[in-house]
Amino acid sequence: MVDQEKIKEAVKLMLEGIGEDPEREGLLETPDRIARMYAEIFAGMDEDPAEHLSKTFTVENNDIVIEKDIVFYSMCEHHMLPFYGKAHIAYIPNGKVAGLSKLARTVEVYAKRLQIQEQMTGQIATAIMDELGAKGVMVMLEAEHMCMTMRGVKKPGSKTVTVATRGEFTDSEILQNRFYNAVK
Repeated sequence: MVDQEKIKEAVKLMLEGIGEDPEREGLLETPDRIARMYAEIFAGMDEDPAEHLSKTFTVENNDIVIEKDIVFYSMCEHHMLPFYGKAHIAYIPNGKVAGLSKLARTVEVYAKRLQIQEQMTGQIATAIMDELGAKGVMVMLEAEHMCMTMRGVKKPGSKTVTVATRGEFTDSEILQNRFYNAVK
């Protein structure tokens, strides 16, 4: 759980550290605003993705399910700056499917944590594989990282793409190509 009082104190110290006056009119409520914002954007710290994937429906066929263009916002654990983009998910059911919103909610749980994109991609794939008992899963994240846009190398528009495969997707070029063709 986010400790908003600690965040407020930290923001005051940070403002002083950069040479600002936390008592200045424009900054008086900033620590409180940031504490509330952090409670919202780090809400995934206390959430279990299994909760979202536990509601399933029985299916007769095990045809591939693809949900693409799931928008997410996350925070890089290295610079505490945002990275944001789209998630694309495919899985092969094993007699049961999750509601489509549950896949998006699973992405949200992991996105609302201090995170690195590479880890988040694998966490989503593993959660879907494990919780749904899927025959296979493939996840691709495409994201722009503000640590590369507004500082350091300063390359706005560059995207990082990460892919994780589990089960039948791992060694099947045919399944991988179906996924890539569907998300283009």
